[in-house]
Amino acid sequence: MKIIKSWEEVPDAFETETKEAEYWMEHQADARLMEGALAGADQTESTTITIRFDPRLIARLKRLARSRYLNYQSMMKQWISERLEKELRD
Repeated sequence: MKIIKSWEEVPDAFETETKEAEYWMEHQADARLMEGALAGADQTESTTITIRFDPRLIARLKRLARSRYLNYQSMMKQWISERLEKELRD
């Protein structure tokens, strides 16, 4: 697995979704790079919310985030942001 240290290492576009999936199967963004991407958002405009989750689900999320060297809340925000962009495109 190749660790990506800079966003410039990621191609601007992929020919197909399959090619993109293959790329990400062989590459992984450095944890600091991911944290920096999330920290780039304007934190002064953030709003605190409360969502209730099953404790087992939270434990699974934390394990997954830890394996990726991410904070689980940051990972969830990233997922929500990515999904929102996908929904808006469709």
